[in-house]
Amino acid sequence: VQLQASGGGLVQAGGSLRLSCAASRTIHSSLVMGWYRQAPGKQREFVASIRSGRDPNYSDSVQGRFTISRDNAKNMLYLQMNSLKPDDTAVYYCKLNYGSENYWGQGTLVTVSS
Repeated sequence: VQLQASGGGLVQAGGSLRLSCAASRTIHSSLVMGWYRQAPGKQREFVASIRSGRDPNYSDSVQGRFTISRDNAKNMLYLQMNSLKPDDTAVYYCKLNYGSENYWGQGTLVTVSS
């Protein structure tokens, strides 16, 4: 499976962006998909995840501002990011948990200016 993330860019604090992640083939809705991010000089960290039949999970730092969703018919994963802060600046990666394997997208850069 290949994942292609897109939608990053430069935005002012308080603004919004929507990230997309396209999967190269059908992903069963029961599989967990998520978003992670890595800021300069920091480790990659969890942002949000989603699977069918369960409430999405969010990190405390984005809870209430970000919304994860997926369109299984289009093999797409999304991350709606609102009220962006400079601390949200990072490369954002989408991830698929497939059994014992993890698949990562190539990352898309989000830069939030103050």
